[in-house]
Amino acid sequence: MTEADLAKYLEAAENSPRQVAMAVAALPDKTLRYKPAAEERCILEILGHLADSEIVYAHRLRQMLADVNPVIASIDQDAWARNLGHTETPPAEMIALYGLNRHANLRLLRRLKPDQLEKSAYDPERKKDVTVAEYVEKMGARGAIHLQQIEELKKQAK
Repeated sequence: MTEADLAKYLEAAENSPRQVAMAVAALPDKTLRYKPAAEERCILEILGHLADSEIVYAHRLRQMLADVNPVIASIDQDAWARNLGHTETPPAEMIALYGLNRHANLRLLRRLKPDQLEKSAYDPERKKDVTVAEYVEKMGARGAIHLQQIEELKKQAK
């Protein structure tokens, strides 16, 4: 990963919580809970997913950076969405959790030396090692994907 790529991904990751907060500000409860289909997520569940994902990133990044031969634990994100009370949690609380954990993860990532981006952990779901650099890229890209989902749900809910 080049320094320019790293800077681009970190900037996108830093902007994401603010962009998501702006996208959901003052939305009515009906819009926050709108689901186009039973198996799809509503905006509240997307917010919970973002908050949960940042906790997962925090743990996995630290495993890759500190542990010897780490294996990352798999998660069932659909079970987390169903069972962790995302639709009962205020949106501002989930955004705050997402933003605070993202901030802490970015502080860690900005302190890294270039060779640390190649540290890795075994991912049993993907059946291969994944690197810190891959997680940085993922963090930089996922916010935009979820922001697009939120904007689409807002349109559909009207």
